[in-house]
Amino acid sequence: MLFNSDANSLDTSAKALRKTSFWFAAIALICLLCADLDISTVDPWHELSLMAVGALSPSVWSWPTLLTSLANTFSFALQGVALAAIAGFILALGYGSTIIRAFCAFIRSIHELFWALLFIQITGLSSLTGLLAIAIPYAGTLAKIYGELFEEVDLAPARNSPAAKQPLTHFFYTVLPLAWRPMATYTSYRFECAIRSSAILGFVGLPTIGFHLETALGEGHYSEAAAYFYALLLLIGTLRFWLQKSLLPIYLLAVFYYLPPQAQISWDLIARFITEDIVPTPLRGEVFFTAGTLSGFADWFSLLWQQQMWPGLINTVVLGQISLVFTGLLALLLFPLNSPLFFRRCGRMTGDGLLILLRTLPEYLLAFLGLLILGPSMLPAILALGIHNAAIIAHLVGRHSEELVLRSDASGGLNRYFYEVLPRIYRQFLAFLFYRWEVILRETAILGILGISTLGFYIDSAFEEFRFDRALILILASALLNISVDQFARRIRLRLHLKTTPESL
Repeated sequence: MLFNSDANSLDTSAKALRKTSFWFAAIALICLLCADLDISTVDPWHELSLMAVGALSPSVWSWPTLLTSLANTFSFALQGVALAAIAGFILALGYGSTIIRAFCAFIRSIHELFWALLFIQITGLSSLTGLLAIAIPYAGTLAKIYGELFEEVDLAPARNSPAAKQPLTHFFYTVLPLAWRPMATYTSYRFECAIRSSAILGFVGLPTIGFHLETALGEGHYSEAAAYFYALLLLIGTLRFWLQKSLLPIYLLAVFYYLPPQAQISWDLIARFITEDIVPTPLRGEVFFTAGTLSGFADWFSLLWQQQMWPGLINTVVLGQISLVFTGLLALLLFPLNSPLFFRRCGRMTGDGLLILLRTLPEYLLAFLGLLILGPSMLPAILALGIHNAAIIAHLVGRHSEELVLRSDASGGLNRYFYEVLPRIYRQFLAFLFYRWEVILRETAILGILGISTLGFYIDSAFEEFRFDRALILILASALLNISVDQFARRIRLRLHLKTTPESL
């Protein structure tokens, strides 16, 4: 009876996993019917061949410009993560509060590029803009991870210690030491992400390597673009060798000296931005809201909803859902490259190198390249989001598969994949996938800046037209969508008893 009960429980669990996967795939297929997947370029292979030639013959027209852009990219990233880590740690101390959780969820739900577009209106194209654009959303993310790590620390060995009776002493001498290593690991990973974010800030005008990449690609100078691209890959790929703990204080002092966070701030401009520019047009200059002003606001919001917000939300969800499922399928195909169950050391090193390369490529840059080759549609965005996120998940699933022990007579090849390994790693795979869902949706929204009609497209258009009131409402809509998806994904993980290791993500 006990054996049967356990078996039924396992069957029920497996059935729940299959059912959840089926519904997500079905919804993605429906979304696929509504998606714009047209290839609008006349000769995509010609453009791809030109890029290939450029990739094989990189050239640097100006070494000082390349080195300066690399230094700026590194400086923004390190400053932003340093400030985010401090703020995230402080917020994590009170992460049990619903208000703090909601605040952290809100600030991390807004993409770095959206923060940059907001701060540009106040502080201009300054170093302070780049610092705040990275630090604010990263603080929300780090607060979440730090807070969860504090909650998940195994305190069993220290329950009877004298320090357990004093909360402050207990935290600094028991909780923090136990959580410190995964905190450091995840913070290091966020710094790698920050370098990609810093590079992408160049697409809105900040002097990082992304600015020169976009310029070179837009003008068809693919050899020059390749040089900047390889420099970015080299910067990220060699982090483990030169970013040592003992050197961090020196690096921090150097970047704050080289690129101090400063800007020409006009308090009159800030006051105007807050009290007038971002206030909905029908409500500007009104001290008391009358029936007429409220009616005008309702008409204004209704028009915004019909023409921009609703289409943007629908396209964001459609693109996000397709990208999520494509990410999952691609990750299942790629994870054997990083697994000792399928490849020996040499093959694993090659496969792991490929996954590192794919996850290093920023989604925004991949989508930009795809748009040049395929034209403006959802297809380049799907490919970009899928490739980047699938590489991350495949790397994590491959590492997880190292814990599996197969029978001595276990089959090989496809039989090993489908019958021995996949059923045992699928639960962890889903956990990683749903953990990345919010990230995929954030990136989906921002890809609208490239011309794809997601919320980001309408937000960028509003900024270009100096309609900051519309931009703010649309940014808030994007944030609420991301928060909703994050909460929904969390419920699914809890319902299916899916566990992730936050320090890995």
